[in-house]
Amino acid sequence: MVTDAGRTLDPAQWPRESESGAADYQDMATSCRIGVVGFGHLGQFLVRKILEDGAEVGLALAFVWNRNPQKLRGLVPDQHILEDLASFSDRRCDVIVEVCHPQIVREFGLLFLSQSHFMVGSPSSLSDPELNHNLRQAACDHGRTLYVPSGALWGGQDIQRLSDCGGLKALFIRMSKHPSCFRLTGDVLSDWAEDEGRRVLYSGSVAELCPLAPNNVNTMAAAAVAAGFLGFSGVRGEIVSDTALRDYHVVEVEVTGPDGFSVKTVRRNPARLGAVTGSATYSSFWNSLLVCKGHGGRVYLC
Repeated sequence: MVTDAGRTLDPAQWPRESESGAADYQDMATSCRIGVVGFGHLGQFLVRKILEDGAEVGLALAFVWNRNPQKLRGLVPDQHILEDLASFSDRRCDVIVEVCHPQIVREFGLLFLSQSHFMVGSPSSLSDPELNHNLRQAACDHGRTLYVPSGALWGGQDIQRLSDCGGLKALFIRMSKHPSCFRLTGDVLSDWAEDEGRRVLYSGSVAELCPLAPNNVNTMAAAAVAAGFLGFSGVRGEIVSDTALRDYHVVEVEVTGPDGFSVKTVRRNPARLGAVTGSATYSSFWNSLLVCKGHGGRVYLC
């Protein structure tokens, strides 16, 4: 039994099996089949939602993969556990969702797109220009969609529309969290103290920030995708450690357009101490998955 975001994944609620051993999914043949790559907090949440609510919204679970498959035993129905990710194509998926680490996007992203639509939960990986180009090209070549979830980004579609019409002049995004919520490379934050208050850890291009905090800045990466021609190098990002933020993360976005046009938003996302992902992001991610019905040969912010 797994408890996550206040809910429980209960084996008693798994799909029943018929006498032949086949899962008794409602209209499974016509459901959108989802493969989930990663079984951390977000992966557990998505698996639970698909098992509990998938039939009502036209989703069915094709497989779940985790780097350590033993962590899935007793928590995921055996028929859905994928031992070897390289054999993912045996499970026939409509959408594969990555919710674990940018390295999986680098290693398997092109393969995923050759077989199905791909929702990249670690869009910080797209800060690599070569990988970004190759994934976009693969989506085009195979007629698949590379989905980028908005996550904690508020107003992503508006940013994208402004960019598409040539009106986006600048984009700045700041993420502030308690220091225990950051997962940074190196020792940038190893010396934090409980009473130190606010500390700016980085301010500059999102392209340079993503390798520093690959698990913390997916919201910024989604903004860079929405920003079109500005891209990862043109979007400015800032991460701030603040010991006062014990109950939520703060995401501030400033959009600059033509003729003095500007929009500023501040989003407070409830989060436990030490949590990389705020609680509201789980529902946002689920809603993004519901959009993934196939938009053909392109990148799509959802």
